[in-house]
Amino acid sequence: MLPALAAMLTLLAGTAGAAEEKWSYAGETGPEHWAALDPAYALCGQGANQSPVNLSGMIEAELEPLKFDYTGLVTKMRNSGHTAQADYSAGSFLTAGGTTYELKQIHFHAPSEHLIEGKQFPLEAQFVHVSADGQIAVLAVVYDLGEANPELKKLWRQMPKKIGEEVGMAAQVRAEKLLPENRDYYRLSGSLTTPPCTEGVLWLVLKNQSTLCASQVQQFSEVMGHPNNRPAQPLKARAVLQ
Repeated sequence: MLPALAAMLTLLAGTAGAAEEKWSYAGETGPEHWAALDPAYALCGQGANQSPVNLSGMIEAELEPLKFDYTGLVTKMRNSGHTAQADYSAGSFLTAGGTTYELKQIHFHAPSEHLIEGKQFPLEAQFVHVSADGQIAVLAVVYDLGEANPELKKLWRQMPKKIGEEVGMAAQVRAEKLLPENRDYYRLSGSLTTPPCTEGVLWLVLKNQSTLCASQVQQFSEVMGHPNNRPAQPLKARAVLQ
């Protein structure tokens, strides 16, 4: 992987590192101050296509069904202090709009970063994919309260509690089992949701929700110790296709 692309993926997931320590989700280093923390973060305040957003005013379009070829497994879990990240084995792919992207990792936000028609959800999973030419596509899945989620249960059981800690997986967790059965989606352009807020990211937000129970939300929140969502950004002139 190209060094610049690797760095971008690190920042997208909030993996622990020197640059990452400049920002947080609250106080003087919270989202409203990101753009002022480092010149490299200028897009966080000046960007035209920032993420996340409140998905509304959807436009009907002939979107091709997403094609999933998820064959691998989560290899390890890590706690960056900003999120819990599940790294994924090589060889799993998503095809969207004629372009194929490889799944690299999955990370989580509570509450959800994206809203759908003004509704925020208890949890959002973001599946980060990269194409052969370095383009990023993020598949977002929001979770609503309901039955306990068995795949999240396996992940949470191995979620590191200490910042900077990572652990190998003792149980098999497959990405496809974290998705709802119905894969209809919204499509829009956006950005990384963490500094440097780089734009040019393809966002695919599934319309339908998976479920998790209240105790699973609490378990994640207790490990994080704080909400880890960037507030919704202005949609501006962007079209949300469905």
